[in-house]
Amino acid sequence: MKHRTFFWFFLPTGLAMLLFIALPIVSVVTQSLFTPHEAVLVTVETCTPFKCTQETTIDQDATAAIREAEPLGRFVGLSIYFDRGHLAIAEVSEAWQTRASFGDFFNKLNNLPFYRAMGFTLAFTFIVTPLVILMGLVIALAVNTVHARLKGVVIFFSLLPFVITPLIGALVLFWMIDSRGILGTALQWMAGDPSLSLKASTGLMWISLMIYGVWHAAPFAFVIFYAGLQTLPMDQIEAAQIDGASRFQRLRYVIVPHLMPLVTFVALIQLMDNFRVFEPIVGFNASAHASSLSWAIFNDLGGETQQLSSAAATSVITIIGVAILLSPVLVRTWRDYKGKV
Repeated sequence: MKHRTFFWFFLPTGLAMLLFIALPIVSVVTQSLFTPHEAVLVTVETCTPFKCTQETTIDQDATAAIREAEPLGRFVGLSIYFDRGHLAIAEVSEAWQTRASFGDFFNKLNNLPFYRAMGFTLAFTFIVTPLVILMGLVIALAVNTVHARLKGVVIFFSLLPFVITPLIGALVLFWMIDSRGILGTALQWMAGDPSLSLKASTGLMWISLMIYGVWHAAPFAFVIFYAGLQTLPMDQIEAAQIDGASRFQRLRYVIVPHLMPLVTFVALIQLMDNFRVFEPIVGFNASAHASSLSWAIFNDLGGETQQLSSAAATSVITIIGVAILLSPVLVRTWRDYKGKV
């Protein structure tokens, strides 16, 4: 393709990426370097024949003038990234110096909001992502071997979790694990403990959130892998059968290598989605037990005092985290592409 033709072909996509991706990122990064101006306070003294009283009020005109002169706010550089609500450099350094053991150090980190959110985000990402890939592959292999007349019904029920809106699905499962729900009652009966509650335990709530994450995302992986199974090289499968390869050996040496590009694709999508986990925490009302980076952004933007700079800093850290997570997969994909070229 000629350079001129490629330029006009790519121009609409490039403009869309600039408008909807690059400029918002630049805006968020800029906002994270500024903080709102403090209000200008004025102390007024009022005297009567008996006594004088002082009253502190906000000078609305002076405050408005400062905000009009510097609409972005007061420049603070990277201080927001290093404060206690984010990387907490001073607190982490103090915790490291006064640690009795690594367990004590991690317990102190868990008391900091950013590291508590980061801990759950990473745990959710690295546990749910491989389980989604595994469950999607298992479902795809199972559906691929089902009788043709039953495939439609099996595919419909397999895709049902993916069809349901994430927040609604989380609410349904949340009601089911309630002590009055079917799953909550069943767990109490199996454990022999009528007071058992998944909502009261941090560990059980984490497990519930991760189970929901796998349940909701596995159909996506199933669709991708099922489509890939339809392109299997049947001559290699038949040759493996003739050579006496077992079903597991055919899966390991023929099917999985054939699906590896799709595994990479699913891993990329799931890493991005799981690192931005948000809906399950809202649906399960689990903010007391689990908080993610996306939840921290939502929390900063909510309420009467919107902390835009704090939310922007957390957003930038989230973008950097996603980039770090995706970099090994992208590097491997690039190397495979260069090797084929």
